[in-house]
Amino acid sequence: MSLSESELPRTEEEWRVRLSPEEFRVLREAGTESPWTGEYVDTKTRGVYHCRACGAELFRSDTKFDSQCGWPSFDDAIPGAVKEIEDRSLGMVRTEIRCARCDSHLGHVFKGEGFTPKDTRHCVNSISLRLEPREG
Repeated sequence: MSLSESELPRTEEEWRVRLSPEEFRVLREAGTESPWTGEYVDTKTRGVYHCRACGAELFRSDTKFDSQCGWPSFDDAIPGAVKEIEDRSLGMVRTEIRCARCDSHLGHVFKGEGFTPKDTRHCVNSISLRLEPREG
């Protein structure tokens, strides 16, 4: 499922060919899908969520929780899978999260909201993910 290093696109034009227009807008141009519209907002299926662009494993279903924010939320990422970048767009300071492997935009991470014992919410666009269901 995961692309090898040699298969990863090197230019934005190569990404544009590989991704749908909406996937490209979110993953490569840091767009956001509308709240409550993504395929994984309410899913409870067990498995592993992968980066839709490169296939890297990002989140496990046992870290997903219902935050009522309109996007899938996870209280933890797979170690080393996600990188955090300061985002000063929209006149505020937030922390953007990107796939550590291919640098595709996933969403934002928020800390200190009190939703879970880990006190972290990775708010992720469904279109940035692909779920690989697993038993057990």
